Amino acid sequence: MKGPVTMIAVIGPVEPALLTAWCEHYRGLGADDFAIALHAPDETSKDRRAELVTVLREHCGKGPLVLADGPWHEQLNSDLRDRLRAHAPYGWHLLADADEFQHHPGGLSMSIATVEAGNGVLGGILLDRLAADGGFPRWSPEVGLDQTYPLGGLLTHHLLRGDPRKIVLTHPSVPVASGNHRAPGYRPPAGSTIPVHHFKWRHGVEAELRTRVRHFTTGTWRETTPAVRTEAQRLLDHLDAHLGRVDVTGDTVGFTPVTLDRLPSWWRARVLDVVQGWSPPHSHSETG
Repeated sequence: MKGPVTMIAVIGPVEPALLTAWCEHYRGLGADDFAIALHAPDETSKDRRAELVTVLREHCGKGPLVLADGPWHEQLNSDLRDRLRAHAPYGWHLLADADEFQHHPGGLSMSIATVEAGNGVLGGILLDRLAADGGFPRWSPEVGLDQTYPLGGLLTHHLLRGDPRKIVLTHPSVPVASGNHRAPGYRPPAGSTIPVHHFKWRHGVEAELRTRVRHFTTGTWRETTPAVRTEAQRLLDHLDAHLGRVDVTGDTVGFTPVTLDRLPSWWRARVLDVVQGWSPPHSHSETG
């Protein structure tokens, strides 16, 4: 199938430097177009909203197609994403959050060839990036994400017991579930699973998670399942037990030095087990 590759993303009020790096990463990867929804909750300042719009225009080539505000109900992300997909040019859809940086080992063209030869969908696994001491430092473009968060491991899978699977590239006709975790009725090729470098664990993430738990618990934000709230609480409980840091020394998560441009030596063996054996932590799916 010929056609442009469009990046589809729902962006929250992240720091402008992260959004700049994200735009440049996906332009360098080969995205031809960007279809972005910017969701800025009511507490987001007008200056921050304006900064993010400017970043999108200058670094992704266009401003957001959708501007949204108000509570971050769980279903909102999927609704906005599907609106973007419906209006995107006919071609391939890349899917990623603002803190997700995909690495395609053979380049995007090889990933597209894999999808064309298969059933129209390519999968990834979250490779969570952490600072060397397990803390949540600020980062700067001068130092970069790789150097600030040099460790990578399967924290979402092992510690949070969340769904680490991501749909990263699809044909426009492929439906995608909440959080881009699954494509109902489609199974991505297990041998081609790519790493999705997950730079979520930055300065401010602990406060963000506490806000998330509070809003979902009180019903200020509507949840579809308890997954998002319970996964956030697991991380908070871990931090409470480890002096506010992630324990990066244990064998469970298996953190090792990684970089954005190189596939970890352990990737294929460990990830194949996750792809083939992952199941939700309870009898019902918490992750949508």
